[in-house]
Amino acid sequence: MNRNTPSYKITQITKQLAASYLPQRRLNSNKGNYGNVLNIAGSNQYPGAAYFSSISALKSGAGKVMLATNTDTVFVVASKSADITFLDLGSSKSGSIPKDALKYVQLVSNPDVYSIGCGLGLSSSTEQFVIDFVNKMMNSTTPIILDADALNILAKCKRPAMPLNSAITPHPMELARLLDVDVEEIQSDRIKWAWKAAINFECIVVLKGNGTVIAVPNGQVFVNTTGNSALSKAGTGDVLTGMISGFCAQGLNLENAACLAVYLHGLAGDIAAKSYTQYGVLASNLINYIPFAIKELL
Repeated sequence: MNRNTPSYKITQITKQLAASYLPQRRLNSNKGNYGNVLNIAGSNQYPGAAYFSSISALKSGAGKVMLATNTDTVFVVASKSADITFLDLGSSKSGSIPKDALKYVQLVSNPDVYSIGCGLGLSSSTEQFVIDFVNKMMNSTTPIILDADALNILAKCKRPAMPLNSAITPHPMELARLLDVDVEEIQSDRIKWAWKAAINFECIVVLKGNGTVIAVPNGQVFVNTTGNSALSKAGTGDVLTGMISGFCAQGLNLENAACLAVYLHGLAGDIAAKSYTQYGVLASNLINYIPFAIKELL
């Protein structure tokens, strides 16, 4: 980096730091005190991603989670959980969200946070919906977390841009697509590339992997200290997205919500591995250990 490039400050996410972010619960409260998440996720091919990202937001303390998804996925997820509410967006021929679904999303009044991308798929109708949604939300102050297929769709744009108050949660390959570099280059200096992406896209970047990196455009970079190879399973990234949205719904800004969620996500994996080993932990196991990880901080 040359002398004109701003520098960054690296901070480890310790138990003490994570505990300082944990939202407080009040005796005299109701679901409205803990926020509403609108999670746009899922398709016929990936209904599990919609479930994991929704239920983990509730397990993290959100007051209410509404899953906006295609018709078939509504029925699949509803059969697994009576705790999630739904916005049926209809369905495209490919079994995904139709391109005109934005009109239904806009009818939802004032969610506290949006999450979009988990298991959406890459059909042409979904691509158009995601682009329309991001363009519509570009100047919104409501927090938005973009993950998975939302990022893959935006990576196809010549100059991808993120909404004003947003966080992206890529794994190394997804970040490589967004920055148009080789994944090996990303992995060779994860902190540098996460921070470069935060500057380029003017958003918070959560680069998943061993020692997950959270980079903030103001120069703050956080490196996680929990987690193990048990998290190297399909669906665990969807759980993380849900956790970030759940904490954000409770009033944390995206930076603090991301730091807390990443730490607890890794800790839940550490606790789960004691029962299942690092080989046997599934995303469906991991969500059940979120409350036990939170208990470690209380």
